[in-house]
Amino acid sequence: MKAKIHKFEQNGSYMLLDINSGAVHVIDKLAYEIMDYFDGTNDAAVLGQMAGRYPRGEVEEVLSELHALMDEHQLFASDIDVPPTFRQQGLVKSLCLMVAQDCNMRCKYCFGDGGSYGQERAVMSPEVGKGAIDFLLSNCGPFRKHFEVDFFGGEPLMNMQTVQAVTEYARRMEKERKVHFKLTMTTNGLLLDDEKIKWLNDNHISVVLSTDGRRETHDRMRPDAGGQGTYDRVMRNFKKFVDSRKGEAYYMRGTYTRENLDFTEDVLAMQDAGFDVLSMEPVVLKDGPLALREADLPRIYEEYDRLVDAYLQRHREGKGFFFFHFNMDLSNGPCVAKRLSGCGSGHEYFAIAENGDIYPCHQFVGREQYLMGNIYEGVTNRKLSRYFRESHVLNKEKCRGCWVRFFCSGGCHANDDLFHGDIRKPYELGCELQKKRLECALYVQAVLALEKMEQGEKVGEFTTAESIH
Repeated sequence: MKAKIHKFEQNGSYMLLDINSGAVHVIDKLAYEIMDYFDGTNDAAVLGQMAGRYPRGEVEEVLSELHALMDEHQLFASDIDVPPTFRQQGLVKSLCLMVAQDCNMRCKYCFGDGGSYGQERAVMSPEVGKGAIDFLLSNCGPFRKHFEVDFFGGEPLMNMQTVQAVTEYARRMEKERKVHFKLTMTTNGLLLDDEKIKWLNDNHISVVLSTDGRRETHDRMRPDAGGQGTYDRVMRNFKKFVDSRKGEAYYMRGTYTRENLDFTEDVLAMQDAGFDVLSMEPVVLKDGPLALREADLPRIYEEYDRLVDAYLQRHREGKGFFFFHFNMDLSNGPCVAKRLSGCGSGHEYFAIAENGDIYPCHQFVGREQYLMGNIYEGVTNRKLSRYFRESHVLNKEKCRGCWVRFFCSGGCHANDDLFHGDIRKPYELGCELQKKRLECALYVQAVLALEKMEQGEKVGEFTTAESIH
């Protein structure tokens, strides 16, 4: 039964996660200690363990509440089975288009070799971009109506001709095929101007803005192709862009490395600059001075605790912001398939290189052993695609017994390949960071839910708001 729960303490609060159901409970110290022994069938043994430490009546009360959670399938819930669909060929639902395998920045931690991905610098033609949409619509099955397409690079604004042509084509297909495309772009912002901003808004393109927080962090990590700092130019463009959005989606994404382990300051700097939908991701590098190391984990854990405190403090001051890793909907979690396989790379999600070649995701572009086909012939390496489809969290030996498995879905295949040459062998440091971030997120959501209850607000079926004992 211990493999079915995870409990932890954060800032004096005791938390209990039921792994299979995803139910989260705030408990007191007595219940926290009882869960060291309780397996759902051994009340007498638990009473014996607690004898002399707590009054018998209080222990019995907690046991009664725990059994009630079991009856509601919110404690020791049944194991999740692999859906039959995982034995079938995946249907394509989303693409990442490498519209520009070139970049006007030279970020020091770039996994894409400055946008080229180890290949010749090139941009995608409109014909290849529209061919990618045809590939998607030809391999989605008869019933899917919603698709996602991300314009990526390098820097996609270096190839607006193709971005615009693909968007126009996708919108035409929406009308002809009665489907819907969610279009997204990730940009460093150097080329954002009034004309492009208007076009992005008019065409309802969701946008990810890349920056690294404080001026000194950003300029050190994200120089332009000439080696000059870019902070002032980028932030001016981003501010103008966000002010123009009027409800259209965006979020600002940063990266922390070994040189800014005090990344709370970078997150807060982004909010202070006028942005309130934020993310800060750990760098993934195998070696080099910027790479995170196992010895850095205690310091990083402390920093996430600092970020939790700052996040909650600003929320209470009426200056709250959305932070990607702390925002979770635990009352209506993802479907089983999503919990098992995450992004679906290699079988439901693909990256299309500028020449039309198909890879499992954007991070695999240029890793020729992962070339899966092309948009004209489709996925020809079916064996590799099936391997990706079957590489769900329950087929990864080190993941099967991990408490975080249904939240991380086994982690990032590309990172696993980078470190171990095998997408079924998880990147261990990434696993440890994921566990810490999730504990912080569960705590944050519990605190916010309890504060809403204290203010008389309804929090729905959010189980975190129910305190045991």
